[in-house]
Amino acid sequence: MTYKVFVDGQEGTTGLQIHERLAKRNDIEILVIDPEKRKEPSERAKLINASDITFLCLPDVAAKESVSLCSNTSTKIIDASTAHRTNPEFAYGLPELSNVLREKLKTSTRIANPGCHATGFLLGVSPLRQVGILPSSSRLACYSITGYSGGGKKLIAEYEAEGAQVSTPGASLSLFAPSPYALALKHKHLPEMKLYADLEKAPLFNPVLGPFYKGMAVSVALFPEMFTKKVSPKDIQEILATHYENSRFVKVMPYAETPDLPSGRLDATLCNDTNEAKVYVFGNEESFQVTTIIDNLGKGASGAAVQNMNIALGLAEDTGL
Repeated sequence: MTYKVFVDGQEGTTGLQIHERLAKRNDIEILVIDPEKRKEPSERAKLINASDITFLCLPDVAAKESVSLCSNTSTKIIDASTAHRTNPEFAYGLPELSNVLREKLKTSTRIANPGCHATGFLLGVSPLRQVGILPSSSRLACYSITGYSGGGKKLIAEYEAEGAQVSTPGASLSLFAPSPYALALKHKHLPEMKLYADLEKAPLFNPVLGPFYKGMAVSVALFPEMFTKKVSPKDIQEILATHYENSRFVKVMPYAETPDLPSGRLDATLCNDTNEAKVYVFGNEESFQVTTIIDNLGKGASGAAVQNMNIALGLAEDTGL
């Protein structure tokens, strides 16, 4: 069977990546909008309603408009914006979190693709909440270093301008250094992080732009006194490994008190060009952390969108991935 797919906002980073993944498939017919009419509601409505799946790779306001343009009950919409991630009428597109979410994806015509930082955070935290060892009242701190591609075309151009990342010892340019941002502590991914981790308070979240194109390492600090019973890092690793044991894309790595890493460092680009997530537990009896590695354009965006499409259409979830 061939499915008709429209990418509303194909010119953006996520839209281009989705298009790239789908163009290699023989079960997909991509509906293409006239470039001169790409902002015309009537033309977009025509293609949305002609499609089996429409991906929205748009700013929030435009994404909401596109949803309103769908006048039939059969087109499935997968929204990659922030607009609908906490909307109960939309299935949240992180099926690894629970069978409930996975089943909702199979039947819903409205799907919200998760944020990249939120994906890393939730993959590390949600299973601990679900087994009850981490209370809902926990105040968590999350640190996430990410490639600059997640900022879209304007930020990519800034980082890739001639000389922007050229550095000499003692004279590093600002773009060459990691850059914390969203320092008003109101990042747009916080509502979904709080909701789908079932926390009473949003975490303290510190995202950091790195001088690399893509890749992401999301870390959550944990301390023994947080938990409802005595646990070790090994216990946390086993809980996560059990939760994801049947997952196609999420791999929980073995725990070692002294991590065996190349040069003693963790590479945030380990999962680049894949839809995989690798989850690590580091630390000792006094303090530990969960760190999730994903490609912010893969499992953090377009790869997840295609995975959600596959589930929604009843296909193997790794088709084309």
